[in-house]
Amino acid sequence: MSLVGFGLVAAGLLGLGKALNVVSYGFLKGRILRRRAWGLNVCCGKTDGGGVNADIVPHAPVPRFVRVGDISRLPFRDGQFDTVLCSHTIEHVDDPDGFLAEMQRVGRNVTLVLPPLWDFSAAFNVFEHRWLFLTFRKVHLRLPRRIQLPLAKAIQRRLGQRIHA
Repeated sequence: MSLVGFGLVAAGLLGLGKALNVVSYGFLKGRILRRRAWGLNVCCGKTDGGGVNADIVPHAPVPRFVRVGDISRLPFRDGQFDTVLCSHTIEHVDDPDGFLAEMQRVGRNVTLVLPPLWDFSAAFNVFEHRWLFLTFRKVHLRLPRRIQLPLAKAIQRRLGQRIHA
């Protein structure tokens, strides 16, 4: 393959990756957020889940924001919320099982939103994510099978874990 041909293939893959990411984060995540008013939106980022919006830092002004010092110890009572939403966060943490257990402690119904494998630019993001979830679905009620994202720990140890701003 010529250098020009390789460049065209690479550009096509980058464009496809961006398009799939826009569908995944822009369209599907928005639909999930609008399904209901979530009692707790853990690691809310810039999104309003309709109830309490919690994160370790404020990324944008969202209503009913609660700053959380440690996501492994949420500052809420056992069973305080009927519904908990955790969108695009659990792939970043060291201990997904422990984080899920903490969300299940404070909420009766926990919904996880993950980057599916078809959104390969997000699923294989070694600069931010620690886990690769082996799923083509975006919404889960329990953790799907997963593997540690190859090279992620070494890259993040060297460069730091990149966080969305």
